[in-house]
Amino acid sequence: MPGSRLRRALSWAVAALLSAGLFTALPTSSAYAASTLVNPGFEAGASQQPQGWSESGQVSASYTEWGGRASSYRLAHWATSAYFVETWQRLTDLPDGTYTMRAWVRSSGGQRAAYLFLRNCGGPEARVSIPATGGDNWLQLAVSTQVRYGQCTVGIASDANGGNWLNVDDVTFTRDSGQVMLRIRGGDLSSLPKGEAMGGVWRDANGNPGDALRILANAGMNYVRLRVWVNPADGWNNSARVLEMARRVKAAGLGLLVDFHYSDRWADPGQQNKPAAWSSYSFPQLVQAVYDHTYALCSALRAQGTPADMVQIGNEINSGMLWPDGSISNWDNLAALLTSGANAARDAWSGTRIMLHLAEGGDNAGTRWWFDNAVARGVPFDVIGLSYYPYWHGTLADLQYNLNDVAARYNRDVVVVETAYGFTLQENDSTPNIFNANLQRTAGYPATPEGQAQFLRDLSAVVAAVPGGRGLGVFYWEPAWTAVPGNGWDPEDPSSGNAWENQALFDYSNRLLPAATAFFGGR
Repeated sequence: MPGSRLRRALSWAVAALLSAGLFTALPTSSAYAASTLVNPGFEAGASQQPQGWSESGQVSASYTEWGGRASSYRLAHWATSAYFVETWQRLTDLPDGTYTMRAWVRSSGGQRAAYLFLRNCGGPEARVSIPATGGDNWLQLAVSTQVRYGQCTVGIASDANGGNWLNVDDVTFTRDSGQVMLRIRGGDLSSLPKGEAMGGVWRDANGNPGDALRILANAGMNYVRLRVWVNPADGWNNSARVLEMARRVKAAGLGLLVDFHYSDRWADPGQQNKPAAWSSYSFPQLVQAVYDHTYALCSALRAQGTPADMVQIGNEINSGMLWPDGSISNWDNLAALLTSGANAARDAWSGTRIMLHLAEGGDNAGTRWWFDNAVARGVPFDVIGLSYYPYWHGTLADLQYNLNDVAARYNRDVVVVETAYGFTLQENDSTPNIFNANLQRTAGYPATPEGQAQFLRDLSAVVAAVPGGRGLGVFYWEPAWTAVPGNGWDPEDPSSGNAWENQALFDYSNRLLPAATAFFGGR
């Protein structure tokens, strides 16, 4: 903590304690009421009590100081010993409706709880937690509620250990046309049909067995992502299987995203291998194969009445696709392949939106470099898709900076098209899980059902806060991929296990986890 901040906070705390004649938490300061926020940017100057705001709890831990996000001052919560403090405003004479609080935040992390809240608005309290942001990174969060009876309390709370700190700046509270509810709350269910065939069982939160797709849809999932391989060794995740699953998806009233890998198995930044059937093709033949494969599936989906609402041309294609021809070392080739796939999807159905998908959602420099190259070569696309796993891809502040920047820079909607988090560190089969104690420490959320749910709440708030409504939504990667024998990681090895079951949204008794409702239900 900067020395000036420490000295200022200590001097204010000592003065307040001496004037009160005690060394315990101070009483609530006088309350303010208005129909709009007073001093929302904390620009009234450095003060022990933020002008226009009320305080509750240990009020010496709430003050304004120099160092605002884009201007002079900011709100700070900090004390040398454990503290609980809330800084808030009571708004009155509000027309009833849906309102959203947005605020820019920074935090050391480590608090028992730190959050923005909307309270006494006519319904349950709405909150969004303030995660650790690291260094000087600012993160914008959003939380919304229904205002009834014309009143609402807008506030910031810290239940913290000594030395924990947070900053808040540029708070807004506005009436909306709808709640901060992501338009896309999706799940990748690519492994589900094979798991069902191998005897898998899924249960709702009450323990009742049922169709995992319907269980997740009842929890609020509104979109399904399905990967398609060209000729996989196990016969799953091919075009015929996608057509079968698409009928179930559309019958449940859900949106459909088709994820073309252009491979016989996994494609990601470290492997973008050609399908065996295409291995000897010349480059013009490869361009045509991409078109034919994409068009055949997309037109078949439309013909059976289940058109793809969105199509991914490639999967995590940071390093290109269909190596070596489509490597980023030859961007003209890569652009030709991407354009061929995009044109095929649109020729099959003009209503399909085209997504280009990269990994490493917190890497703004890499994302910009890649999309600058795509745009310069006229590659058609409607949506930017990014993978974001908090244990691999930076902080939520890194992700938000990237989402906000590329949405504005390329005038495109953005989607976090892959994410997941563990609810336990225990294994449920003999294959070691990817998510382990080291990755838990990196991400900072506990590997518990509540930690999993909290991560998804925080991630959803970040995407919802992308300016201009450009943050379309989030897809959870493989929420139903439980440890079912025969439904393993390697399509070429029937005995392979699952390295992902501790990141599913079903626990080891196959029951739906709280994170499903926290994410899909918007709470």
